[in-house]
Amino acid sequence: MNPDHLRKSSIEIGRIYFWTAIINKWQHLLRTDSFKDVIISSLQYLHTKNLIDVFGFVIMPNHIHLIWRINNMNGKESPASSLLKFSAHQFKKMLSSHELSNYKVTRDNKSYEFWQRDSLAIHLYSPEVMYQKLEYIHGNPTTERWSLVKDTCDYVYSSASFYEKGSKRFTFLKHIGEEV
Repeated sequence: MNPDHLRKSSIEIGRIYFWTAIINKWQHLLRTDSFKDVIISSLQYLHTKNLIDVFGFVIMPNHIHLIWRINNMNGKESPASSLLKFSAHQFKKMLSSHELSNYKVTRDNKSYEFWQRDSLAIHLYSPEVMYQKLEYIHGNPTTERWSLVKDTCDYVYSSASFYEKGSKRFTFLKHIGEEV
């Protein structure tokens, strides 16, 4: 991909965003729960350090959607960068050399790229837009394209059951209703 065509999404500290990160070449790296758990661990860590608030999420086979707020930088980098960098290091450790070849790149600063370089961040400027995006991400696993579950609450790697059933499985979640 030509770097001139990358989306120029940025995140301001203290604002709530709908954020999407995509696995390189739309590969289904996140189809396995152990890879999804890496994302969960990173979100939990960033939350524990009070760097982020997560209001909603879904981890799909080849992308993730978050509704979140960045509260502080993680040293010199944003928590979004930390999430992508940490997960990439973990993915590299978890994959066989054969599987790693799918993510091989020729760059001066790295040999593998697990995430596309064009994460999308959209500021959520009203309660209506926040709830619309929340409904969208919760519905992802039930769409005809994915058909991962029939009921949104049955998909484990999502905040749907937090909102629908009060599940406390993911302690990093904060209810969007507390913000609007």
